[in-house]
Amino acid sequence: MSRLSGKIALITGAARGIGAAIARAFVTEGARVLLTDIRDSDGERTAAALGSAARYRRLDVRHDHDWRQAMADVLQHEQRLDILVNNAGITGFEDGIRPQDPEHVVLADWHAVLATNLDGVMLGCKHAITAMRRHGSGSIVNIGSRSGVVGIPAACAYAASKAGVRNHTRSVALYCAEQGLAIRCNVIQPASILTPMWEPLLGDGPDRETRMREYTRDTPLARFGRVDEVAALAVYLAGDESAYMTGSELTLDGGMLAGTAVPPPAPPGH
Repeated sequence: MSRLSGKIALITGAARGIGAAIARAFVTEGARVLLTDIRDSDGERTAAALGSAARYRRLDVRHDHDWRQAMADVLQHEQRLDILVNNAGITGFEDGIRPQDPEHVVLADWHAVLATNLDGVMLGCKHAITAMRRHGSGSIVNIGSRSGVVGIPAACAYAASKAGVRNHTRSVALYCAEQGLAIRCNVIQPASILTPMWEPLLGDGPDRETRMREYTRDTPLARFGRVDEVAALAVYLAGDESAYMTGSELTLDGGMLAGTAVPPPAPPGH
């Protein structure tokens, strides 16, 4: 039996990368999915490839009006919303390498990252709760990051935004429980997942493989994660198998938060 049979899902940032992989997994498991993004051509192409159980509409997660329209669309076409995946996010490096450290970050760049990564999640949760309240149940899956657990000096806005997602997940979970709603909210915290978001940092030159090794040097499993590995967790959190899980975080980081697989150098004289 399909694990998400008959469920209705909305996924943000679903045109490519992790969002597209989650959409693909949801459709495979029997859900009907509304893919949303601001990359319209990619989004329409991704939805078309998934067949009749998927469709696409534009949604800029930074804008309340867009959220209202998207939720109205879902309720008009499907009469309910069972799953929301808040996946849309940016690093701040999409248009090139810019200062993102605590001393040199520009306020406008800081605001841009938080507007998508944190405001977008807040608005998604807000409108999903209202939509799901109609039938009293649902699952909200937020995509956070390992960067929301530890400090990232070179990407302070991104780290702060994902830390906010982590804690807002708990607030949403507790609020829904207090309201007597079976609406759950959990967060997946990936580390280095190989998606288009990494392309500005990796490049496509002859040193790409070297850069990939450098970026995974501190990962005990010594590789990037895959989008389908994130999607597998999203399927679990979206379905009834995780019905007793809310306010929880699932970390997918190749062992990074466990410590390091590389032993420290021996002290002098040993």
